[in-house]
Amino acid sequence: MGTVGTGERRAPAWRGGFGRLWSAAVLSSFGDALRTAALPLLAASLTDRPLLIAAVTACGYLPWIVFGLLGGAVADRVDQRRAMWAVDAARGLLVAAFAVAVALGHASITLLIALAFLLTSLQTLFDNAATALLPALVDREALGGANARLLTGQKVTGGLLGAPAAPVLIAAGTAVPFAADAATFLAAAALVASLRTGAPERARRPAGGTLRREIAEGLSTLWRDRALRGLCASTALCNVGMGALIATLVVLVTGWLDAGSGGYAAAATAYTVGGLAGGVANRWITARTGALRAVLLAGTVQTGALVVMGAVRSLAALVTALAVFGFMGMLWNVNSTTLMQQRTPADLLGRVGSAFRTLAVAGAPLGALLGGAAATAWGPNAPALLTAAFFALSVVSLIPVRTADVPVVAHDGVTTAHTVR
Repeated sequence: MGTVGTGERRAPAWRGGFGRLWSAAVLSSFGDALRTAALPLLAASLTDRPLLIAAVTACGYLPWIVFGLLGGAVADRVDQRRAMWAVDAARGLLVAAFAVAVALGHASITLLIALAFLLTSLQTLFDNAATALLPALVDREALGGANARLLTGQKVTGGLLGAPAAPVLIAAGTAVPFAADAATFLAAAALVASLRTGAPERARRPAGGTLRREIAEGLSTLWRDRALRGLCASTALCNVGMGALIATLVVLVTGWLDAGSGGYAAAATAYTVGGLAGGVANRWITARTGALRAVLLAGTVQTGALVVMGAVRSLAALVTALAVFGFMGMLWNVNSTTLMQQRTPADLLGRVGSAFRTLAVAGAPLGALLGGAAATAWGPNAPALLTAAFFALSVVSLIPVRTADVPVVAHDGVTTAHTVR
């Protein structure tokens, strides 16, 4: 394992495997944006009960909590490339069947909830396999650049292209966005299937090995690595805050600022544009700070941006703060993913990645409830300040490992010291 945090010196080559993986990822992101925009609108047309409408969104979190660890264990057992294209093909056929049901007038809330749950359940395997596959396609020194390009491309196609295209496609027919989403899944499956990567080399599993034991090994590896353990705890705290912010942002904009739907659109656009800029600047910043210190910088600046959101009653201030928040959020996401990939043995990437995601995501539903309670008790700007408090705690939790010699855990349990910067 190479030393982590020495900065990004290499960029991933577009030709070959990475270019195809990038194309598949951004194409799927476009389709996901179409479906994400269309599902709530379709749900609202089928029922006026808020709890049922919210249940469709909630199913986007639940499978990660239920199946996330299992998806990581399976991803470490199988050929990740084959798993990814098979999952995308299955999702494409599933969404295509749903589009037909919508076109024929057979849509129902129960069907929407089932679709959301099944798609996200399959995503737990796909995302964990993708995390484990990327280091096989690019050099470890280029992982930061590869993650930045993947996340930036997904934000462009999802935030700047997919979301605005959804209303246009919905106007052409309620089933059209879902048909387009199915087509992107199938095209992405073909791209991933065309990758020329052999089956990964793995250490022989011990006799009598079970999925439960392998999941426990992933959790144990995450726990023993001081840097990853601290980063996971820090990300979990952030996600509690993010749950509160996302659940109440529309109330902050339309209620506290009285900015209406136009103000909400401006806020969402500012966050997306900030994220794109962060993806472009990530390599330059990380080369000067190191990966872990880049995460610390991002969390510190985001805390300040959240205080501005909750304390300054101005749409201009909110838009600026959200742009900064999105910029630093991209820095956080790229470097936390890269650190996890660099510090994890190749045959454990699926399990460690799934453990990291599952533990980090688990707090988001709690945060949404806390945000709603805070807005009810103290006003619509309170959740932003509550989120700032959680981000401040996350930064504090990372400080003890920012310069320490942290052991990198090998598959056989042997550790080697590397300085994390």
